[in-house]
This record gives sequence, C-alpha cells and structure tokens, in this order.
Amino acid sequence: MPKYIILGKQPLAGEIDIKGAKNSVLKIIPVAILSTQKIKITNIPEIEDTEKSLSLIESLGGIVTRDGNTATIDTSKINNTELKSDLAKKFRASIMFVGPILARFGEVKFSHPGGCVIGAGSRPIDLFIEGFEALGAKVEYNEDEGFYHIQAEKLIGCDYFFSTISVTGTEALMMTAVLAKGKTTLKNCAMEPEIEALANYLNSCGAKISGAGTPIITIEGVDKISAGEFEVIPDRIEAGSIAILAAATNSEIRINKCNPDHIESLLNIFDKIGIKYEKGADWIQMKKTDKFLAYGIKTHEYPGFPTDLQSPYTVFMTQAQGSSLIHETIYDRRLFYVDMLSQMGADITICDPHRVVVNGPTKLYAKKLISPDLRAGMAMIIAGLIAEGETEIDNIYQIDRGYEKIDERLNKLGAKIQKVD
Repeated sequence: MPKYIILGKQPLAGEIDIKGAKNSVLKIIPVAILSTQKIKITNIPEIEDTEKSLSLIESLGGIVTRDGNTATIDTSKINNTELKSDLAKKFRASIMFVGPILARFGEVKFSHPGGCVIGAGSRPIDLFIEGFEALGAKVEYNEDEGFYHIQAEKLIGCDYFFSTISVTGTEALMMTAVLAKGKTTLKNCAMEPEIEALANYLNSCGAKISGAGTPIITIEGVDKISAGEFEVIPDRIEAGSIAILAAATNSEIRINKCNPDHIESLLNIFDKIGIKYEKGADWIQMKKTDKFLAYGIKTHEYPGFPTDLQSPYTVFMTQAQGSSLIHETIYDRRLFYVDMLSQMGADITICDPHRVVVNGPTKLYAKKLISPDLRAGMAMIIAGLIAEGETEIDNIYQIDRGYEKIDERLNKLGAKIQKVD
C-alpha cells in the first residue's frame, strides 16, 4: 500500500491552484440521472471519490466520456435501479444516487453507504429515509440481504424539517423533490456554497428552486428537466487547508483559483491572531508571519468554522503562542488523530471526545503515522512539513480520496514528499 515519506523543515514558496470541490462534484454526478440529456462537467478533481462516483454511473448503464478534468455523462440508457454494493460501500457519497434514481424510475435498491472512519457506520442515513418517506416513498429494509428497497409510484411535494442540519441531506431531498408533484418546502437546511451551486445548475435546466443558501428552500416540482454544463466550484476546504499550511510553515504561498469568501471564518481568525495575507476575487497571498497568537475554535455548519478544517487547524495551533480550545461539534471520532500529534511532541490535553486544549508553540518531531481519515490525513501532511526529521504517513488512500496529487503539487512549492509502495 502506498505511503508518504516527508522530509520536514523545508522552505516553501510559490503558487498553487485550487482544484474543483470534492463536495460539489460528488453531488453533480448523480444529478445527471434526473435528465435523459447529456451533462458536461468541467473542473473535475482527479480524486478517488470522483472515480468511484463515475464508476457507479457506469454500473447503472450510464456512459461516461472523460477528457482530463472534464467529463460528459449520458444517462439516457440507464437500465438498472440497484446500486452495486461493492461500489456503494466504498464511499459515503453513494447515498446521493438514491434520490435521483427514485425520482426518475420510481424505485431504488442500495446497501448502507461506506466511507472513512468518521463515515462508515457512524453517520446514519435516517434523515434521507425520513425525507423520502415524507415525499411519499415506501421504504423497506431487508436484514438478510442488507439492502434498502425504496418505491414510489409518484413522489408528492411535502413540508420537511431537518431535525439535524445536514449538507448531504439538504442536497439529496432538494434534487429528489425537483421531479415531485407539487410544492416541497425544506426547513432548517444547510447553507453551504455547494448547495447553492447545485440549485443554480438545476434551475438552469428547468427546475424551480428558491432559497438555496438559506435555511428554507422551496421546490416547485416539474415534469422533467434538461441538462447542460456545470463547472465545479473551487474546493474551499482545500483552499483553507493550504492557507493553514502556509501559515503553519511560515511560508509565502499564493493560492489561486479559489473563492476567499467561502473561507471567511478562517480568514477572520487570521485577522485576529496576526497572520499576514492579502486577497483578491479569486486568490489569497499568504505572507510570512514569525509569531501568531493562539485562538480556540468551535466547529459549526456554514458559514461557521468548517469541521473539515478542524484537524489542519489543530496542527496549526501547535505552533501558536498560548493555549487554544478546539471543540468539535459535528462528528464523533474526529479528534482521534490528536494522539499521533502528541507522539510527535505536541502538548495537547484531551478534555473529552469532543474537546482538546492545544498549548504552543511546540517543536514537532518526525514519527510513523497512519492517516485515520481524509481531513486528518491532510493534517498529518502539515505536521510532517513542520516536524524535524522524516515523517512516514501510511494509509494515504484516505488522503487521495479528496486531494488531487497533493504530493506533486506541494513538491512544486519546495516540499520533499516521496510517494512509495
């Protein structure tokens, strides 16, 4: 299995382009099922989860044509309404295929979606099931086969309140309700930029969605929608991770092809703690900052501090002046990686499963690490770049799921990261 070997304390500088958003492309691919016309998707990140999603389309009978970071999807000849379990169990976003298949064909069979340690088993699909039932679907679960079977002769618009704010839940019900009869009102919705981008695309194809990006979304059902071209928005989590990496390593790095407004919560913290940077409409210039203050964070749904930036930020705080409280409110298990930072020399106190106190600044020393999940994997890379010595990171499959050729791109900035089997 491949692993990264990182030689720390290397001077970094230069420019890096941000790739398309993982959390956007994994929703627009299944949306292709809603229409019998071809959709063209550009700025696709070349990551593991994208490849799985496209493979799932093909397993259903869809035709995918690839040309680098562009793909054309033709679902007109889809003849299968069952998600292959060997594919669906490998990534969490497979759940996003359920709604479009149900809306177009009236039934769908699937097994419980998989993912990394914070996704597999620990993130239930109750909100999806409840939402489909609210739209008039009948849900059955076969324990012997481990399959869900959902049927609906015709989906009917409804009022649905999310008991927990959910990005994927909001997106799934929004795209499913597009072909439902009548009006659907979704309340307590997530407000992430990826949701607004998805709604804008659907509206350009004939859907009638209003309120995307706010807590209340209204969908007027239509009989059919067309397809068109979708450019995947910049990955705000990658942009934030690179900004944190630059600040943590005291580096001059220009981040291009990003949207600074999408990481305003992080940039606001940079302003408070003394991190120097400039920004434009689609770029951020990180500047060297020798010393900066510690600052605690509490993860929150957008536009709050993203849970996906929590682990890189925690590594960042090991280099700050003072103590910071890191409070993870979104996912269980997301702080498991801090033990590895402690082994590297970080001064971290675990308060409970959701809170840790980081005392800094501390020197980090190279260790053999294992990437427990996608975002903690990126945190391990940042830790390896800061640390003295040669850090080894195993299970980098988790990192490749969400960051396109991150080793090659960081090496162009001066990092020394070797990918070996």
